[in-house]
Amino acid sequence: MDQPAFRLPDDSLVKRIISDEQAVLKQLYIANYEALERYILQNSGGGDDAKDIYQEAFLAVWRNIQIGRFLPRDEGDFEAYLMRVGKNKWIDELRKQKNRYMVPVDERHESDVVSDERGEETDDYINAVKKQYKHLGARCRELLGRFYFRKQSLREIAAEFAWTEASAKNNKYRCLKQLRELVLKEGVK
Repeated sequence: MDQPAFRLPDDSLVKRIISDEQAVLKQLYIANYEALERYILQNSGGGDDAKDIYQEAFLAVWRNIQIGRFLPRDEGDFEAYLMRVGKNKWIDELRKQKNRYMVPVDERHESDVVSDERGEETDDYINAVKKQYKHLGARCRELLGRFYFRKQSLREIAAEFAWTEASAKNNKYRCLKQLRELVLKEGVK
């Protein structure tokens, strides 16, 4: 029984990617876009979705090569890995969309109405949070915005900031703690 020969990575491809050789990156970017776009379009996505997901996937693969987490043997390995990362990102996006439930602002039910006293406290707190949010550092605003408003997972945030998932969690905790302290200084509980 013949076993396939073990192949070492194509050092020249890896080195060219690590050194950010623009011609190679551009060639890889263009050559692999259509396959992922077709997948996304066939799976409830649009053209803008495909562009966004592809860019995220390409950057994630590039980052993984930069840090040595993935070393493609050749362009075929690169393409297969990029496609897998892109598909996973699209599946995650579909899950997020499925789990989102939005109630239009105009639709209020009696059970949604909070007592005036409690409502004023809540409004004061929300206003204080909005006000103090502006005083956080740019990194904290970006992190909390991605987590709470864009609904990104800690894993996605960690990838964006080149952190571990544990670091993303710790930084989110620190940013929230800082925001709470700012709100408390304003005298709102």
